[in-house]
Amino acid sequence: MTNQQTKVMFIFGTRPETIKLAPVIKEMQSDPDFQTIVTVTGQHRQMLDQAMAVFGLQADYDLNVMQENQTLSGLSQRILAGLSDIFADCRPDIVLVQGDTTSVLIGALSAFYHGVKVGHVEAGLRTADKRNPFPEEINRRLAGVIADLHFAPTTAARGNLVREGIDPSTIFITGNSQIDALLSVVDPNLN
Repeated sequence: MTNQQTKVMFIFGTRPETIKLAPVIKEMQSDPDFQTIVTVTGQHRQMLDQAMAVFGLQADYDLNVMQENQTLSGLSQRILAGLSDIFADCRPDIVLVQGDTTSVLIGALSAFYHGVKVGHVEAGLRTADKRNPFPEEINRRLAGVIADLHFAPTTAARGNLVREGIDPSTIFITGNSQIDALLSVVDPNLN
């Protein structure tokens, strides 16, 4: 029997991702079975930093990709290139991404390229129009195709994934971690 920690890398870059991942990160940081690696892309720098401060999170890696007048393709390129070096450095066992941003899609894609399993938090949300909202809907759909584990907030989201052919044994209904984040800010003593 081994007591080796599972290395879990979180990749995110926006305030909403931070808010929704903070409770998951904090819980895993308190569990001796996990080693957490926080990797931020800086997709939305100022709002990301504010949210990180509220939840007391520190980045282990910061890609700092935000540029004035950035395009989606330029952003994607910088995230993909930056993550390649990080994967070589820390070799995580699994990557967790949350939601529907470009950081989510490229984080999942980079993990896949490096042979690392992917968990998608807030999986299965759909609008039925791949161009609306743009690019978020296609980002979350493609992240769902890449993901090995799907953490769906609702039974409806789970149903969407099953209809898309996702193996039901890889889907877990978790509720909305944003509620946990709110409660932790309102009363830090709540678990």
